[in-house]
Amino acid sequence: MKFFLDTAMIEEIKQAKAWGFLDGITTNPSLAAKTGRPFEDLAKEILKIVAPAPVSLEVVATDVDGMIREGLNLAQWGINVVVKIPMTEAGMAATQTLSQKHGIRINVTLVFSANQAILAAKAGASYVSPFIGRLDDVGQDGMKLIAEIVDIYKNYSFSTQVLVASVRHPMHVTEAARLGAHVATMPFGVLRQLFKHPLTDKGLAAFLEDWKKVPAPAKQPQTSKV
Repeated sequence: MKFFLDTAMIEEIKQAKAWGFLDGITTNPSLAAKTGRPFEDLAKEILKIVAPAPVSLEVVATDVDGMIREGLNLAQWGINVVVKIPMTEAGMAATQTLSQKHGIRINVTLVFSANQAILAAKAGASYVSPFIGRLDDVGQDGMKLIAEIVDIYKNYSFSTQVLVASVRHPMHVTEAARLGAHVATMPFGVLRQLFKHPLTDKGLAAFLEDWKKVPAPAKQPQTSKV
């Protein structure tokens, strides 16, 4: 499974890359706004830091022509750009044009049903992003949706990768991996939690305490020089 970081914070990206677990980045207008930086400058810095790993940059237009125009512009910022487009009628028309006519990778976002995921794959999306946390928030089972999409894509050999989004905790990552999702994109805090287990901390503390009891090597007598 690939791990993407869902952030626009440069320091988080650099830390995840240093750990060696960073396979890509997803961003959105809300994340970019939190940085207080001009979007183009921010995006180009992220693209450079993680290259050649993919970086999803989202359009803000809602009409077909506007999405296509923005998508073409975003794609010029780096070879690792993936254009992020919402699951709407206009979005699917733009996805087909950008992916099939211009060869641009598309991440279809805000997906909440298997039927939407089928449409995204048929439109030529490279990634589809089901938002499991938001489904959980309204009393639905987000992981059930992941299972449905993975099964459907296998049935028809769709090349679109299932990118599990709106990840809220480590168990979302575990379940997504068990179901065969291709990617999990998560906040920095969730990625950091994957390292943690109380028994690991307890075991390490015990080892270090026991190490203090190991006798130091005996000092060798010094020989005088003639």
